[in-house]
Amino acid sequence: MIRRTVVLFLAALLPLLAGAGQAQATGYRYWSFWERDGGAWTYATQGPSLARPSDGDVQGFRFSVSEDSADAAKPRGTADFAAICAGTPPRDGEKRVALVIDFGTPADAPAGETPPAGRTACARVSPDATTADALAAVAKPLRYDTSALLCAIAGYPEKGCGEQVSGENAPAPGEKDTPNPSGSSGSSGSSDSSDSSDSPGSSDSSGSSDGGPSLGLVAGIAVVVLLGAAATWQVRRRG
Repeated sequence: MIRRTVVLFLAALLPLLAGAGQAQATGYRYWSFWERDGGAWTYATQGPSLARPSDGDVQGFRFSVSEDSADAAKPRGTADFAAICAGTPPRDGEKRVALVIDFGTPADAPAGETPPAGRTACARVSPDATTADALAAVAKPLRYDTSALLCAIAGYPEKGCGEQVSGENAPAPGEKDTPNPSGSSGSSGSSDSSDSSDSPGSSDSSGSSDGGPSLGLVAGIAVVVLLGAAATWQVRRRG
């Protein structure tokens, strides 16, 4: 009888423990960096300060909340070099890089901020320029943290940088890829920029995270404890 009671108690407890692990899952709110490979986006294997795109390349940035690169949302909108750079003629001694900048969805935005409409831009920079240089040429102001992590593009977001977001507050999968009412900006130029990296987990970022258990989880565990106590009392009574 005691063995049966213990088995029933554990059977009720295990689903709640599994739910606790899911509830504590965290993501990061940050700018991810993408490269256009043929007709698809691929997550960049190096930061924008190290990547040196060739003339005619398309690079993308997406602001979102994600747990890792496999979960990251891709840039939305036009990603065709000819269309983005149509208004920026080539120039000797410079290269053109098309940029797609997706500011994300309201669900991804920090509290009190609204994401601007997505945009595209054609940066005309020196042949040895990095993606960070191209971005600085067309999307100022940029903001970096003390670890050189890219925190803001065109001033968005105003604060925060790669901060952790609890699983309860992370956007649902369907909210990550809602249509993007993107505009287009065909500006070009060149500028110096700070080194950057797209590894939010290693940054000294500001912002807060809610890592505590949910009220529902606490209540559920309390119910299981009470059931266990009642079962134990019945065993002792019958014994």
